[in-house]
Amino acid sequence: ILPELVAQYLSEGVELRGCEKTRTLLPDIHAASEVDWSTEYLAPVLSIKLVDDLDAAISHINYYGSHHTDSIITENYSRARRFLTEVDSSSVMVNASTRFADGFEYGLGAEIGISTDKIHARGPVGLEGLTSQKYVVLGDGHIRS
Repeated sequence: ILPELVAQYLSEGVELRGCEKTRTLLPDIHAASEVDWSTEYLAPVLSIKLVDDLDAAISHINYYGSHHTDSIITENYSRARRFLTEVDSSSVMVNASTRFADGFEYGLGAEIGISTDKIHARGPVGLEGLTSQKYVVLGDGHIRS
């Protein structure tokens, strides 16, 4: 599948970078450097890292990823469940485009921001995510026993 994906990316003008293992299969793409694995390019650039197994993939994502959105393409249910459970991102997907990671798509209304922190808001942030709560308790000498 990789050669077919690469051909499609190249036809769309995407710059590809790959690890040594990737470049043995696709020698015409640029060599990836260590910084490529954690770079958000904001441009049509894609770095490809071939790993030996799901453990290595999850480890790579959790170490280098943005913790925003990650997706797996698989027909294996147990691998999909492991990916969903073990990848530490605010949105994890199976057989779906990461472009679905959007506040409006999640039913949050207009997306006001994005957070990769785990505390207060995580992931796409709608208006409600920017608010806090205040609890008011009115009593007349009430106690809790």
